[in-house]
Formats: sequence, structure tokens, C-alpha cells
Amino acid sequence: MSETKLDVKTADGTAEAFVYTPSSGSGPWPGVVYGTDIMGIRGAYQKMAQRLADRGYVVLLPNVFYRGTKLPVLDFVPRMGDERTMKRMGELRAALPNDKMGPDGGAYADFLLARPDVKGRGIGVVGYCFTGQMAVRAAAAAPDKFAAAASFHGGGLYTDQPDSPHLLLPKVKARLYFGHAVEDRSMPADAIAKLEAVLNGWDGKSESETYAGAQHGWCVPGRDIYNEKQAERAFAKLVELFDATLN
Repeated sequence: MSETKLDVKTADGTAEAFVYTPSSGSGPWPGVVYGTDIMGIRGAYQKMAQRLADRGYVVLLPNVFYRGTKLPVLDFVPRMGDERTMKRMGELRAALPNDKMGPDGGAYADFLLARPDVKGRGIGVVGYCFTGQMAVRAAAAAPDKFAAAASFHGGGLYTDQPDSPHLLLPKVKARLYFGHAVEDRSMPADAIAKLEAVLNGWDGKSESETYAGAQHGWCVPGRDIYNEKQAERAFAKLVELFDATLN
């Protein structure tokens, strides 16, 4: 694994992060910001980030919860529904307010673009779970820095709130990809349909699809709802998106 731990400066502080580069070959390569789910950076995400890097990318995996905690963000084994787990999840989500997602994404893009081993003017961003909406918010906040944005089992992508991510689409120049879970309380079928209706009227390039039989969190190895077949398809779609837009 070609991994380096470092710090990334943002407007609000310093985020711990890992950078992954291809295990072989010489750069420069395109850059990608990699957002974790609510449980933060851990072995599964580090391996996922390195796997993408090995396809020819410099991948930044930041601690998106840096305002509230340093790594590791969990010092116990989480159990969904457990009081301690749910309390900690709430604390972590509060550490990344919606209005900070865009500026943080821009700072991560700036960090990558300043590296000598990163080429091109456009960065890619991918988010899982709640950072799926961070990918959209980042692409809207820094439209000239992000060329592609992807979301897998992303939550809250279309809501009735005034800060819903779908309202930011007019600002986005990036090509977008959305891979949805089935029976996802954070992004139910009616919300998916409404998002897709908005995307159909948007003048940018996008793709949105629901992964049959894949529940929220299906992409992450080690979780009980991990779906290897659909996770492999999701990875292929991610590489396809970035190869088409960043190379």
C-alpha cells in the first residue's frame, strides 16, 4: 500500500488525511477526494482508496469530522441501534454541517491540485452514505475545480429543506453519478424519483440508478450488508466515470 498520512489545512482548521498513490508507475496522475461514511476512516476505506489509486489516481482520504474529533473517530465496535453508537453518530454528523461540506471539498481539491504528482485542472470526488451529498455540495461550491462527482448509497440528496443538494445543480459543472440503495430510509424511492426528474431537466451530464438487492452501505467490505457483486459493479462505474472525465 502506497499510503502517506498528513494534514490538510481548511478555513476552519486542520484535517488529518491519508494520500494514496499507485503502487507502481510514475505520475503525475489525476486527483480524487474520497469521502467516508459516518463511521469514518478505517481499514476498509483505506483499502478502497488504495484500490482506486492503483487504477491511476492520487486519492485523498480526509477525516471529514476534523472539527469534532481526531482519528480514530470510533474507539469502540459500533452496533447500529445501540444507544452509545447512535449518540456517537449524531456527534460525528454534527461535526460536518451541510454548509461546511462545499468549502471543505474545495480545500481538499486545492490540496490535491497543489501537489506535483497531480495532473489536470479537474478533480474527482466520491462520497458514501452522507458524504454522497458532500460530493454534490463540493462540486457546486468549486465548479471549476471538480470535473466529476459520484455518490453511492448517498442520503438526503433530495429533501424539502431549503439547503437540499438538488437545488445546487445549476452551479455544478461536473459530470455526476448516483448509485442508490434499495429500501434506504435516508434516500427513499420517491426521493430518488424526484432527484432523477430534476437531473433530467438539468443541462449537465449525469446518471442515476438503483442497485437491485443492495442495501444502504453495500459498498463497504466488513459490513453485514456488504454486497460483493454490486460493490464490484459500483467500483467499475466509479472508474468508468473518472477515466472518462479526469484523464
